[in-house]
Amino acid sequence: MAMIDRIVEILRETAEAVVLPRFRNLADGEIVEKSPGDLVTVADREAEVMLTARLAALLPGSLVVGEEAVAADPDVLTRLDDDGAVWLIDPIDGTGNFAAGQEPFGMMVALMRGGVPVLAVIYEPVPGTVAAAEAGAGSYVDGVRMVLDHTPVGADQLRGAVMTKYLPAELREQVVSRLPNLSEAIPGLRCAAREYPELLRETRHFALFWRAKPWDHAPGALLMREAGGVVRHFDGADYDPVHPRNGLVVCRDDAVFGLVRSVLLA
Repeated sequence: MAMIDRIVEILRETAEAVVLPRFRNLADGEIVEKSPGDLVTVADREAEVMLTARLAALLPGSLVVGEEAVAADPDVLTRLDDDGAVWLIDPIDGTGNFAAGQEPFGMMVALMRGGVPVLAVIYEPVPGTVAAAEAGAGSYVDGVRMVLDHTPVGADQLRGAVMTKYLPAELREQVVSRLPNLSEAIPGLRCAAREYPELLRETRHFALFWRAKPWDHAPGALLMREAGGVVRHFDGADYDPVHPRNGLVVCRDDAVFGLVRSVLLA
C-alpha cells in the first residue's frame, strides 16, 4: 500500500474512533480554552495521541510534532528542523467549529524531511473529502488531479477569502477598507483544512491569513505548490514551516499574489 494510502487509512480510523463519536456530542468539561480565543477538546487530544502512535509506527525512527504537544511543551517544535522524517499533525483543524457542532473541520498531516514537506494529507471526516499531495507527483482532491488555472485576471475580478480576525489593528483597518476593490471578499471558514481544498477547486483565487502555524499551513502549502500555486508571506518570501512568520497569502500564481499585495497590503 502506498504511503499516502496508509496515512489516509490512519486518519479515517482515528476519525471513526475518537473524532466523529464526539461531533455534536461533547460533554461539559470536554472543551477548554488553552489560550484566549483558542479552544481544544478531548477529541483533539485523543486524536493526536492516536495519530502520533500510528504514524510513528508507520516510519520507525521518525519524530512527531503535534499541535497539542507543542501547546504543552513549545520545545517540541524544534523537531521540525531535524534532518530525518518528522510527522506534523493537526488532529482537528477548525476546533472552534467542531466544538460548536458545526462544519467545516478537518485533520491534517504532513511528512517533513530535512524541514521540507514531502507528503501531505488533509482529511475532512464530514463529508469524507481527501486532499493529498506528494512532492513531484502532483496534488489530488478525491482522486482527481488539481492543476490551477493561470489565465490572467484583473484586480476587480479577484475573489478571495480574507481572514481579518488576527490581523494587527492598523493593518486590519487598511485591509477592510480596501476589500471593495475586489470582486468578492469571502469570510473565512475558520478552518484551513477546508480553505486549501477550496483553493484547489478554484472557488476562489486566493486566501489571506495572519497566523502561519506549521500544522495549519505545511500540508496545504505542499498541496498548492504541487498544483502550481504559491504560498507567500506578505513581503513575497516563500512560506517556510520550520521558520514561519505571520502574514500569509495563498494563491494560484505569482500574478495573483502581486495583485493581492498591491490591492490590500501596499
